[in-house]
Amino acid sequence: MSAPAPPRVVVLGGGSAGWITASLLAREWGAGLITVVESPEIGIIGVGEGSTPQMGLLFDHLGIAEAEWMAACDATFKLGIRFTGWSERPGFESYFHPFPGPVDLHTEPGFTHNCALARRGFDVAAHPDDWFLATRLAQDGQRPHPAAGFPFPPSYGYHFDAFKLGAFLREWAVARGVTHLPRRVGEVALSENGDVAALVLDDGERVEGDIFVDCSGFRSLIMQEALAERFQSYGDALWADRAVVLPSAAPGDLHPRTEAHAMSAGWRWSIPLTTRTGNGYVYSSRYMTDGDAEAELRAATGVSHEVEARVLHMKVGRVERSWHRNCLAAGLAQGFVEPLEATALHIVITTALDFARALAAGGFTDRHRDAFNANLAARYDGIRDYIVAHYRMNQRSDAGFWRDCAANQHLSDALKGMMTAWFTHEDIAAANRALNGEAPAYPAMSWHCLFAGYGTFPPAAKMQPLPDGLRAADPDEARRLLAACAGNFAR
Repeated sequence: MSAPAPPRVVVLGGGSAGWITASLLAREWGAGLITVVESPEIGIIGVGEGSTPQMGLLFDHLGIAEAEWMAACDATFKLGIRFTGWSERPGFESYFHPFPGPVDLHTEPGFTHNCALARRGFDVAAHPDDWFLATRLAQDGQRPHPAAGFPFPPSYGYHFDAFKLGAFLREWAVARGVTHLPRRVGEVALSENGDVAALVLDDGERVEGDIFVDCSGFRSLIMQEALAERFQSYGDALWADRAVVLPSAAPGDLHPRTEAHAMSAGWRWSIPLTTRTGNGYVYSSRYMTDGDAEAELRAATGVSHEVEARVLHMKVGRVERSWHRNCLAAGLAQGFVEPLEATALHIVITTALDFARALAAGGFTDRHRDAFNANLAARYDGIRDYIVAHYRMNQRSDAGFWRDCAANQHLSDALKGMMTAWFTHEDIAAANRALNGEAPAYPAMSWHCLFAGYGTFPPAAKMQPLPDGLRAADPDEARRLLAACAGNFAR
């Protein structure tokens, strides 16, 4: 008995999400089965965007050389994110959250050990900046590619022009047989059983398929409008609902890191591209007007009024089910959590690959749909919790936004559990597994970096010297090891 044939896939919407999904599904099932319907009227946004290391896995999966796509997308390397101004505690005004790598297996235990001591009120070195190789490399502007004799490369992500990434993947996919229809959709036609039957274009042409992927942005034309899938807002816990964007005219600091600076009603990013620097301010419209946000961003970056600002309205949350009937939602049509941890395209890649595997494993039926949806919902909620923790645990007192965030009680049980575990001196790795599953959205290392990076320890006046019998890890030993390793990386 022959295996079932892969489905015909119609993707509504291009951009990064649409073309990543189309490329990955074409790689799995054959490009001739994929059609992308993309409005020709979508403007060029070209927002500087960051990624997790998942982006490298995408291009490895597609067989595209790193140097090729990076050059086409103005891309630079990213070893992590520096958070500045999220805490007023002396010595903890800034911290770096790195992507972990193999060298860190030798230094992270000392960091977590010292965190455990500091949480109990002992005066030991527990700032995350002392313990990770990526932090050292990002500080010195070193590339993440080691010399040939050093077999321990760090994990790293990228910064890139989001519009150019979509255009690059469109060209790649079309060259391999994906059909591109630069047309507008007038209607989503449903069959009698409620499934999607076709996209009806403005001129009446019907584009039929077996699976429809909704990458139509916040509008979510198929999933939320036509299929009426419920949207679960995260607005009670995440208050930032706007972003103002101001690209600079020239490249600046090309150090391999994203900057996340706290502002009066949110935070601003600085993302280095080879051709310019991307700047944006994520803020809450309950605390700041669009005009005031633009003025604050211009004052912080020095970008002149000759550069036009764009204000983006963000719909924060996720659909209840990412796969409903014969429709898969991806990108903004699926959900959005503010870009603090650069997870947007990470979720797109994960969604496409997990969907392809689940559908194929079920004989191209919906047999694994519930498990797929549950896994994705848990991932979204885990990302939400980690980002909420950045606001809830902030150590600022100078603005109403930050004071109110620190008092926010709209927290999930899992996040409450992680906070309780930190303050009651529990094992954070064990708590993370118990509260967030065996494959949590963020590892214990990330939770340690966040809590310790803010200086979330007893007040300095109450810190005590280590008693006899207790020994702290020596940060100088970690620094010497990291310095020796960093000698294998070039700028």
